[in-house]
Amino acid sequence: MIKKTIQDALNQQINEELFSAYLYLAMAAQFSEMNLGGFSHWMEKQAQEELEHAMKFYHFINERGGRVELQAIKGPQKEWDSASRMMTESLAHEEHITECIHNLVELATREKDYATMNMLQWFVNEQVEEEAGVTEIVEKLKLIGERGQGLFMLDRELGARD
Repeated sequence: MIKKTIQDALNQQINEELFSAYLYLAMAAQFSEMNLGGFSHWMEKQAQEELEHAMKFYHFINERGGRVELQAIKGPQKEWDSASRMMTESLAHEEHITECIHNLVELATREKDYATMNMLQWFVNEQVEEEAGVTEIVEKLKLIGERGQGLFMLDRELGARD
């Protein structure tokens, strides 16, 4: 049986993951409006991943005999001034999610909830990958700028994401 403190914290993380999906869909929509279909595709894939993350927490709570309690999801920002700004804010958001995951690990450790600690290790590793992927895009945007052929080449690269 899952402890209430762990259950509540994991339910909050479901909300964080669902908000992440909303945020990335909002960014995908703006990239689409900017005729950057590759960036839009990349963000849509990112949103799908976040939904999958939410479902991992959902299923884990259920498997442990807990109760999933969904909360209202706040609306994301709707407009950004540039592709670079969106990717920089995406990186900041991933850093926030990393902090949330680390806080869950600390809680599970304090509660001596070894099953949750084990499950969370996947998320710890996933966040390393998430931050690295977005950092790479941010750094490429710094190199190529917001205009010209480099932006379109990066857009094509991001459009190839599986």
